Amino acid sequence: MEFFNNHKSLFIATAALFLILTFFVAIMPALNNQKDNAPLPNAVPLSAAAQKGKALYIANGCVACHTQQVRNIDMDKMFGSRPSVSADYADIKRQDIWRNTATLMGTERTGPDLINVGNRQPSQDWNLVHLYNPRTVVSESIMPAYPWLFILKEYPTMDDVVVAVPEEFLKDKSKKVVATEDALNLVAYLQSLKQTEMPTGTNFPEFLYKRNVKSAAVASSGGEGPSKVIAADGVALYATNCQACHQQNGKGLPGAFPSLAGSKVVLDENPEIFVDIIMNGYNARANEGFGPMPAVGTMANLTADEITAIMNHEKTSWGNDAKTVTVEEIQKLIDKVKK
Repeated sequence: MEFFNNHKSLFIATAALFLILTFFVAIMPALNNQKDNAPLPNAVPLSAAAQKGKALYIANGCVACHTQQVRNIDMDKMFGSRPSVSADYADIKRQDIWRNTATLMGTERTGPDLINVGNRQPSQDWNLVHLYNPRTVVSESIMPAYPWLFILKEYPTMDDVVVAVPEEFLKDKSKKVVATEDALNLVAYLQSLKQTEMPTGTNFPEFLYKRNVKSAAVASSGGEGPSKVIAADGVALYATNCQACHQQNGKGLPGAFPSLAGSKVVLDENPEIFVDIIMNGYNARANEGFGPMPAVGTMANLTADEITAIMNHEKTSWGNDAKTVTVEEIQKLIDKVKK
């Protein structure tokens, strides 16, 4: 019983037991996880700017509202091309000797998931104006603005990155909004968030609970009860996949994102170019100041039904009065332009 009356012996025994348990319960499993879960072969390490941007992402508490994990359910399909796997997080290391790693997987989606936002929204212009004031591109957004990441200049230099902020969001219309190095680093981090393609021949989990969405053409044929099919909702699909840039009114943002109202591409009776842009992206108007459009249809795995619904919504909205398209012709064009 003398052992239990000696506080030094008790402390040493307790500390030794704690260290032994820590080694077997925490350290050994962690080392084993690092051995078993290597990064995917095509994974790209963060650049120096993206590393600084990640620190800003953490410092500003972005993880409180945004996740970086695509769950294995169909409702997450809009955020990534596949469900997340452990290899997606295998290359995350300690930030420094004092700070542990931050996977930033998150637990809440007050805002959209960001694990593949670098593909969904690659435009630096969009990301900068969104950080300056999210309401400029998403009118109903509840995300806070980050104006301290920008400075106002009456005469920007050639090296300055000027942000195309609409006039109604400027307090001093005589000055231009210029992105600071912190803003550019944060955008570099956001642009680096891209799901790595799985190696050829490697299987990964399919999305569960797939939607049973049929074409609008079939839905119009009628029918009651369980056999009746549901048409894809063009308005909802546009809001999910297109509205952030082209806006609810279809007019885009001057100097940043082109208008769809009166667009030659949208109104063209031959929809091939339209389908090609949706499936493969578009960057032919960079000389006009417009940011690149990502390959929305491919990245979001949109079906021919869904793309048809989006195109017909755009062709018949905001004063547009173009000939609508059918699922059958869009499916043929998707197969033709697929890269």
